[in-house]
Amino acid sequence: MKNIKWKKTGMVAGLSLTLLAAGCGQENAENTDDTENAGNEQAGVNIGEAVNYTITGIEPGAGITQATDNALAEYENLAGWHHEISSTVAMLTELESAINNEEPIIVAGWSPHFKFAQYDLKYLEDPEGVYGGEEQIKTIVRTGLEEDMPEAYEILGRFNWEPEDMESVMLDAQEMDFEEAARDWVEENEEKVADWTEGVEPVDGTNIELVITPWDTERSSGNVVKIVLEEHGFNVTLTPVDPPIMFQAIASGDADASIAPWMPATHASFYEEHEGNFEDLGENLTGAKIGLVVPEYMEIDSIEDLEPAE
Repeated sequence: MKNIKWKKTGMVAGLSLTLLAAGCGQENAENTDDTENAGNEQAGVNIGEAVNYTITGIEPGAGITQATDNALAEYENLAGWHHEISSTVAMLTELESAINNEEPIIVAGWSPHFKFAQYDLKYLEDPEGVYGGEEQIKTIVRTGLEEDMPEAYEILGRFNWEPEDMESVMLDAQEMDFEEAARDWVEENEEKVADWTEGVEPVDGTNIELVITPWDTERSSGNVVKIVLEEHGFNVTLTPVDPPIMFQAIASGDADASIAPWMPATHASFYEEHEGNFEDLGENLTGAKIGLVVPEYMEIDSIEDLEPAE
């Protein structure tokens, strides 16, 4: 590394897991002949009161944290609501408690994540489009990487997998460390990996640094790519950093590549700030998503169904 100062200031302890929401169904206080919409409105009032008009979020600096702050500003019906910016560890503690006690909770979440396979969850509709639509995860590299490391450039440009692949690594990583889970995935998906590396000549100990956000999604993809590059002779350093530092590191040439940018919404401001100072190699995963997530049994379908705090 030419400059490690950004690492020291950019490391974060959290953001490691995708955040989801779970809670209990609402009891029907009385039988009415109201329309379905009116029922949703009543459910929204009950849900707001039950969660203390709070959306449980993650650390400051995350794209979804910014989007949730924007949602509170954009949706008039969220007047008086509070965005609890916390840590991933604290969030997971609250989530587990809510599930165990069958209590409602609304959480800023994203997928892929194994929790969507573990629990019956849904995204709340976002009519204002604050959280954007379908997200893609991109691969970006520093200017000049193609000339300096053509073999790595080729492998990184070919790297592409499905949400189910990422979720598989994340799920296995609940029982082992991410590198071991990634190694198992690489061994079990030889044909897919061969598509990324076919015809690429091995190297002899060339150093390369990948920067990722410290989320489980990127710990999964980062370790998979690390192993594939190492099997081709690279000496790989995998560094988790805060999202703005990730873009800064690639744009300044202090790191070589990242397979972690979420676009077009989550990391849009960081992408636009440094656009032109890095090379975009395209999508490595499609079908990602961010938004507010609740369990299926909660009687609510849209952010607009929530009621203002009284």
